Amino acid sequence: MYNREGMAFNTPPPGEEKPRGSGATRSLAQAERLLQIAFVLPCAMLLCWGAGWWLDQHFHTKWLSVAGLVFGIIAGMVSAIRLALEIGNPRKGKQ
Repeated sequence: MYNREGMAFNTPPPGEEKPRGSGATRSLAQAERLLQIAFVLPCAMLLCWGAGWWLDQHFHTKWLSVAGLVFGIIAGMVSAIRLALEIGNPRKGKQ
């Protein structure tokens, strides 16, 4: 049986299910993931530098803010690379 638009009334077989969400929704989700890459590095740097600065003030040292900044750069780069690889190679079944 078909409706007025020529589409079948029955549901597709289990192996041929349609992906959820419209094209616009998937595009917005992809854009959000790309923005996540852009924000993860500066946020990691700022948070780790801030923690190092606070520790410098607390323990009266001068090197912990630099160590925090370096740690933040490394952590941010690792996270950005992981996100980029995940976006470049999506897993099957995940959308």
